[in-house]
Amino acid sequence: MEDYKKIIEDIYLEIKNVEDIGKVPDYIPELSNIDPDNFGINITTIDRQNFGVGDFDKKFSIQSVSKLLSLTLAYRFEGAKIWERVDVEPSGNPFNSLLQLEADKGKPRNPFINAGAIVVCDVLVGHLKNPKEDFLAFCRELSNNENLNYSEKIARSEKITGFRNIALANFIKSFGNIKNDVDEVLDFYFHICSLEMSCKELSEIALFLADDTFTTHKGNKVLTMSQAKRMNAILLTCGFYDESGEFAFRVGLPGKSGVGGGIVAIHPDKYCIAVWSPKLNVKGNSFKGMLFLEKFTTKTASSIF
Repeated sequence: MEDYKKIIEDIYLEIKNVEDIGKVPDYIPELSNIDPDNFGINITTIDRQNFGVGDFDKKFSIQSVSKLLSLTLAYRFEGAKIWERVDVEPSGNPFNSLLQLEADKGKPRNPFINAGAIVVCDVLVGHLKNPKEDFLAFCRELSNNENLNYSEKIARSEKITGFRNIALANFIKSFGNIKNDVDEVLDFYFHICSLEMSCKELSEIALFLADDTFTTHKGNKVLTMSQAKRMNAILLTCGFYDESGEFAFRVGLPGKSGVGGGIVAIHPDKYCIAVWSPKLNVKGNSFKGMLFLEKFTTKTASSIF
């Protein structure tokens, strides 16, 4: 077995002092209050070994990384029917673009851009009695961790500045692809994006996509093998906004990024790894996070290609 601990520590030291050309996002005011020099990594293997370095235990706002969790829950409820509401194609446009929705008549290109995630939230609002509480309970079961919580401060900050998301939701509603009250769907969406986790917690919560035999501590299977395979396929092709091809090319793993600076990447049958560095490149992905994962899959020869 690879000595993941040493490899992670070596790459961490190599990258820690690299000049970070990224910028902390300021369009969600609360995110710009984070120390930009935070840098943490954690890996969890399918035999439940854990190795972390740097700020791997500090909680941060996972933002769009939560979209893989909301999609998982919606996929459980709807099965293949969910793809009638949201497509599985890379978008090639920024994550908050309105342009494609017009051409595609309100059906978002994939579930990981904002428009797609808002439709997924609408699906969940239709299924859950108390969406925010029930989604949090699902995440807690998935991670066997009762300490997971939303940041009300960040949810509020997103709501106050979320004009583009409000526009997206109303635009999709005009095509009939949002079934519930727009304000309720958006409130739920802003909350799931405000979910806070550490790298350690993040690498543990997504392990169900790496482990074919994964069951929660309550004995529940999360997805079928076929569904998990499809989730990983969409993560590989759509998980990094309009830089997904670049991530697949450089890193070679399914994964998901968020504008909080977090990235989670999955190697089926081996491990789940999470990296956090708040400064983002122009596409909205963590500059050091991408650099770290590229070096990690090169050194471990563990890209899926």
